[in-house]
Amino acid sequence: MSSQESVINSYPEWAPRFWHGMQSKTWFSYLIKNRFRIGWNRLHVAVGVTAFMPFSDLMALSHYILFNRAIERTKLVGPPLFVLGHWRSGTTLLHEYLGLDNRFASPTTFQCFAPAHFLLTEGLVTRFGGWLLPDKRPMDNMKAGWALPQEDEFALMNLGAPTLYSRMMFPQNGFPDENTLADDDFTDAQRTKWKYLMNWFMKALTYKSQKPLILKSPPHTGRLGLLRELYPDAKYIHIVRDPRSLFPSTMKLWRSLDQIQGLQRPIADDQLEPFVFRCLRRMYNSFDRGRDGLTDSQIIDVKYEDLARDPLNVVSTIYRQLDLGDFEIVKSKILEKTNSQVEYKTNRFLKDTDLEKRILQEWHDYASRYGYT
Repeated sequence: MSSQESVINSYPEWAPRFWHGMQSKTWFSYLIKNRFRIGWNRLHVAVGVTAFMPFSDLMALSHYILFNRAIERTKLVGPPLFVLGHWRSGTTLLHEYLGLDNRFASPTTFQCFAPAHFLLTEGLVTRFGGWLLPDKRPMDNMKAGWALPQEDEFALMNLGAPTLYSRMMFPQNGFPDENTLADDDFTDAQRTKWKYLMNWFMKALTYKSQKPLILKSPPHTGRLGLLRELYPDAKYIHIVRDPRSLFPSTMKLWRSLDQIQGLQRPIADDQLEPFVFRCLRRMYNSFDRGRDGLTDSQIIDVKYEDLARDPLNVVSTIYRQLDLGDFEIVKSKILEKTNSQVEYKTNRFLKDTDLEKRILQEWHDYASRYGYT
């Protein structure tokens, strides 16, 4: 059995995919856009999702009637905090550490899975539907669960915002909306739609929690300028990782997503590799422009290697530099989480000298700027 087959076989067939929480208008727009090109071995998944759509639409309509006026009036409680960084750079680990502070709120997996009706359905599903998710994420062995912090990019996808993540449903059909990895490359229509849905979701999260928000989404790294337009007082934590680990881990991530989430067979590595190389360069060209003018009290750079080795010191430095409040309140929780992860092991990747040279060549600016040459 190949490694890719092992990945998909480790994920329960009945488990929900990230895009199952869409409304029918979004779902059918993707089907039409991709000309219904669904692999024969995924037809049953598409049929099941389509059959579930009337319930999703009913819940979304009820949610709109009951809550939308209040959501639109809601104002954010304090400046949001965004965790930025390329995929597999440690954003999830950092997000989970920050999420231990009960003074803040983060979007949960369920809220990102069903953003259009989570205020109605989250309590019921998280209480009785824990069995629907596997215990660990197949791409990195980290814990999974409905209540754990999640990428808001999945919520944006399910709401119908332009996002590269839509490619995971139809991996054979290219890389749609790749331009949304850089805020200057958005079309006017994309920009308007993205800003409205992003702000609506932020308000919905605030309406539920009444707390300042902590969000993380790797594509936001290249949208720093857009985020600053929407939230001038926001603060940012930017995490980086050795590109020689970053590249193979990101390749594994996309392979896993294509296998588990896709309605088609995955693309070959010779198509995936240029895409992965291209994404980082595009995101960081935009990131470098977007951070210009931010002060040290608004943005901090940290390294994954430091976070993995000494999370307490890294997180305390973040709190101090960004003035996030009294760190002592959350210190014991971070120590407890650190001790509970003693047995956790990151994925290991075989050494390939030629590949390492290529990675450092393709991502030379990133490696040089953050001290990985």
